[in-house]
Amino acid sequence: MITKSNFTFLKNLAKNNDRDWFGANKTTYEAEYNFVISFADELLALMSEHDKIENDSGKKSMMRIYRDVRFSKDKSPYKSHWGLRFKRATKQLRGGYYLHIEPGNTFVGGGFMGPEPSDLKLMREGISADEKTIRKILNSNSFKDNFGEHGLHGEALKSVPKGFNTLDPAADLIKLKQFLIRKDFSDADVLSADFAKKVNDSFIAMRPFLDFMSYILTHDSNGIPL
Repeated sequence: MITKSNFTFLKNLAKNNDRDWFGANKTTYEAEYNFVISFADELLALMSEHDKIENDSGKKSMMRIYRDVRFSKDKSPYKSHWGLRFKRATKQLRGGYYLHIEPGNTFVGGGFMGPEPSDLKLMREGISADEKTIRKILNSNSFKDNFGEHGLHGEALKSVPKGFNTLDPAADLIKLKQFLIRKDFSDADVLSADFAKKVNDSFIAMRPFLDFMSYILTHDSNGIPL
């Protein structure tokens, strides 16, 4: 489980985000980092019961704490959060899961952040062709309970892209350039003994959407695998 000492380290890092402080507290960092790896291993075990994940260990799921500051005005060398990324295995299972752990700003995310133009076109065509199914998923109690009334987010075009009808019932979804899902957690949730289960339950709630998109991206309009 995620502990108070883990949050304390992240809070202190946010206040002292420099190489000297980090170097002096490297032992604490390594201990807390390893705790999160253990948490990620537990989460992966739960996820393996309902999905196929490419990452075969908690350590491989962990994102680097070192920031890439080359093109950023913020030159802070370290992230003040833990980032865990879980990619679905095989070309047939598309999309991914993300967990962001940070005091006061912990959330799970999923979906498609930057689809390739060819994939984005297939997504839009598939949504237009089967608007009823995607609406059923987004309007389901499970999806709304986890991700809210407007659970699907992302950057969008101002108008329907070329090749699509402006009166298409799925126009609001077709305009999207990203298809992102998010659920926030309180600090009390994060520090609870069943936090891994809560995260996994949210990932389960994402599955129908991810599977719908996976089918679109791996089958032609006649339902034949590409």
